[in-house]
Amino acid sequence: MRDAGLTHLLSVSGLHVSAVVAAGYFVAIRLLALWPWLALRVRLPLVAAGTGALVGIGYTLLTGAELPTIRSCIGAVLVLAALAMGRDPLSMRMVTIAGFLVVLFWPEAVVGPSFQMSFAAVIAIVALHGSVGMRSFNAPREEGWLAKGARNLFGLLITGVVIELALMPIVLFHFHRAGVYGALANVVAIPLTTLASMPLIALALLFDLVGIGAPFWWLAGKSLELLLALAHWVAAMPGAVTAMPGMGRGAFALFVAGGLWLALWQSRIRLLGLVPVAAGLILLSQVRTPDLLVSSDGKHVGITRVAGEDLLVLRDSRSGYTRDNLLESAGMSGATRTIAEWPGANCNADFCALKLERRGRSWRLLIGRGTDFVPERALAAACDRADIVIAGRYLPGSCRPRWLKVDRRMLDQTGGLKIDLVQQKLATVAEDQGQHGWWKPRQANQPSAKALPAEEASSAPDQ
Repeated sequence: MRDAGLTHLLSVSGLHVSAVVAAGYFVAIRLLALWPWLALRVRLPLVAAGTGALVGIGYTLLTGAELPTIRSCIGAVLVLAALAMGRDPLSMRMVTIAGFLVVLFWPEAVVGPSFQMSFAAVIAIVALHGSVGMRSFNAPREEGWLAKGARNLFGLLITGVVIELALMPIVLFHFHRAGVYGALANVVAIPLTTLASMPLIALALLFDLVGIGAPFWWLAGKSLELLLALAHWVAAMPGAVTAMPGMGRGAFALFVAGGLWLALWQSRIRLLGLVPVAAGLILLSQVRTPDLLVSSDGKHVGITRVAGEDLLVLRDSRSGYTRDNLLESAGMSGATRTIAEWPGANCNADFCALKLERRGRSWRLLIGRGTDFVPERALAAACDRADIVIAGRYLPGSCRPRWLKVDRRMLDQTGGLKIDLVQQKLATVAEDQGQHGWWKPRQANQPSAKALPAEEASSAPDQ
């Protein structure tokens, strides 16, 4: 679902809240219109809008009131209020009020992907449908049902493409992985979910009251199977997934600034927003995949650009979460292989020794596998022959590799690591964590690796 660009269907957010509110509005206005006395004396759209708002608020509370649901509920209530007052329901004012309320009560949400993706999608929709070209395209006209359906389908496709473009920098920044064909998949998935799956589930629940909901549950299951088949088909298409290592904050800020400029301006001056976007793309093209990835406990190590499309890992973890994190941090979408399976590694129960070639330089690595006792003299000799030593245990002071020693003592200060051998740089989790109560380094100063001269690295003896 993620690789097909359909994960928004899994969270209770805009699509679900909109469908529930619209259903509440439709049912209320139809039923109330059957009462002539009330219809002649009361503005039924206003009453139906209030009913839809109450239904949306109740649905939000019923589903746990998560941030995307709250944002969608606020937006839906504002749309109903605008319709009741005869105002334009899709406007940046609506987005601004919803954003203000969320930030007022949940300010920490601003830095999270949920807030950013949710509001980016809504801003993109409002900006697109508020543009002169889209208003002209959607304007009512005399045409047959086939032409009208084709125009609506094309409008849905254009909207999906714009949303995908708006969300891609955010998804890559937080998750290092994004689907490419989401706009095409949503052309089928959104109508299928809105017009088939959700109504069938509602009917199944309704008819379950009298014990005859089974046929509707069967139809709902078939619609969900069709949705999953669509997701598998799209995700398996060539080039369906874009994966890359962590994007820098500078590039992310340029994408955000350019996107907001494009969305908020109306005249041709909005095209100036393409300038920071182009600058962000240039910075994005310069991002290098880290050569080594080390988890905060030192038990998981990933090595990139060694075994073709595979990521070399220290141990074959049973946790899919750990494996996916290593792949995403490396900007890879392939499989994993253990270091012990790689012909270039020499492993025993305690350590693996291997040599990496990076731009004409040889790097010798010694990576700890176990926690059993190792004679200090043998360990010190192995460390002397290595450029980098990585272990999840505390290593003695006699272990002195040529460039970098990553042991439990260092990881307690830095958290997880990304190591770039070409530029001889380290990126640590501690650099991005800040002063949070749930995680603090044990010491204020982080250790720094000493530079290794090129001639020393290339001429070091083999292990």
